[in-house]
Amino acid sequence: MSKKNNDWKKRDGVVFSTADSFDYNFGAEESQDTLPPSQQKLRVLLDKKSRAGKQVTLIEGFVGTEEDLKELGKHLKNKCGVGGSTKDGEILIQGDHRDKVVQVLTQAGYSAKKVGG
Repeated sequence: MSKKNNDWKKRDGVVFSTADSFDYNFGAEESQDTLPPSQQKLRVLLDKKSRAGKQVTLIEGFVGTEEDLKELGKHLKNKCGVGGSTKDGEILIQGDHRDKVVQVLTQAGYSAKKVGG
């Protein structure tokens, strides 16, 4: 008898099964292919909500893998010379660098537009 992957913490909504052949499907996460830069519609905005009054440039609308998102975030942080982070399909760049970010993204072939202010 082979050992099944029975990590109970990952089983959402399954209470109990008496079937010997039961193997819970953990829901294969669909990895989203990264769209080419010309098909990306990125929005660049200034955000200062829940950040202790500090401003960050927020880039949202990226469609692709987490690795590609991190790579683009690293490139933007490098070009702006500041820190930041990437998570949940968004890139945060510390400070107000909207114009610079739009310029860098446009040069890289992305469709980027500045939203607000």
